[in-house]
Amino acid sequence: MNRKPPDPKAAAKRAALNALKRAKRMADKAGVELSDWEGEFLGSVSERVKTYGRAFGDPEKGAPGQALSALQTVKLKEIAAKAKGEKQGLQRRPFRRKSSDR
Repeated sequence: MNRKPPDPKAAAKRAALNALKRAKRMADKAGVELSDWEGEFLGSVSERVKTYGRAFGDPEKGAPGQALSALQTVKLKEIAAKAKGEKQGLQRRPFRRKSSDR
């Protein structure tokens, strides 16, 4: 049996669509109210991935074999975290100056 090797673009497209569906299902199941913008984001990104195979046009915004740009991936992770009920926002430490002991 000679099988064709899997197409990486098709695999990236399936993975992105599954991640978008998973985030939407988790939010619905948990009863988390997504903002209008977040709902529109999930819908429009999934439509673009279905139509074009990727959700961004500028090749500098993401890797050539990926279906979502870097910022879209970050936003998707934030929506999934919100649906899980995890703490929102980035955890950053405040800027501290170096001691002037020198």
